[in-house]
Amino acid sequence: MTSVPAAPPSKMTIGRQGNYAGAVSRLAAFAADVGISWGLFTAAVALLSVATQLFGGTTVSLTHHQILAIVAVAIWEFLYFSYSWAVSGKTVGMALLGLQVVTAEGGRMTARQAALRTLGLVLCFLTLGIGFLGILFQRNRRGLQDFVAGTSVVYSWDARAARLRFMSHTEFSKQRGAK
Repeated sequence: MTSVPAAPPSKMTIGRQGNYAGAVSRLAAFAADVGISWGLFTAAVALLSVATQLFGGTTVSLTHHQILAIVAVAIWEFLYFSYSWAVSGKTVGMALLGLQVVTAEGGRMTARQAALRTLGLVLCFLTLGIGFLGILFQRNRRGLQDFVAGTSVVYSWDARAARLRFMSHTEFSKQRGAK
C-alpha cells in the first residue's frame, strides 16, 4: 500500500492567483527561460550543422562568424520571448513557476505589447539592471519592460484547483488501496 502525503493546510491553498509576482520568482523563471532558450538554440544549430553535412557535404559553424552568431542569438531570443508572451502570456519558465504576463489592467496582452516588452527587457539590460529596480521597490512590481509595454506579471497558479486535483488523487488512491 502506498502512502499518500498529507494535503497542505487550507490557508496555503488560498490562491496567490492575480497577485503581483515577486522578484525571486520572476528571476527564477527568467533563469529557467535563458537555459531553455539557449538549449533550444544550441540544438537547432547542431541540427542545422548535421543536416548541411549530410545533404550538402559542407559544415556550418557559427564559431567562425561571430557577428552572424550574435545576430542569430538576438533574433532567436527575441522570438522566444515575444512569441511565448503573445500566444499565452507566459514563457516555459514562467509556466513552471506559475507566472503570467497580463496588461496593467489584468487583461490578455497583445502581440504588440509582447514585442515591446521584449525590447524593454533589452533596455533593462542596457541600463545595467537599473530598469529592474521597480520590481523590487514598487507596490505593483513593474520593471521598465512592464512600463514600456503596459504590462504586469502576476501569479497564475490556481492553488484551489491544485488542491481539488490533490484531493481527487488522494481519494482515488484510497479507493485503489481498499480493493
